[in-house]
Amino acid sequence: MKIEILVNAKSFEAGDQVLQNVKEALDRTDIEAEVHIYHDVHKMIDHRVYVAPALMIDDAVRIAGRIPETREIISIFAERPRYHKRLKKVA
Repeated sequence: MKIEILVNAKSFEAGDQVLQNVKEALDRTDIEAEVHIYHDVHKMIDHRVYVAPALMIDDAVRIAGRIPETREIISIFAERPRYHKRLKKVA
């Protein structure tokens, strides 16, 4: 799984909070993923994200303009069919 966090250059605190929530969700679900945080406006424009922070999972923008909670991120992971078995073991 590839997780990208897109943030404006001015909103470091929001990006750090999203990163912390993503790491906590990954720890709870025992899922391995590549996590990258980008402070690049051009990357945001390339993905048609105009409000920050934005959370992308496997190259799809899932949340933009707010900081997602940990349980919300876990529910997004649960939507992915290949992670259903792994999430059932954790719950």
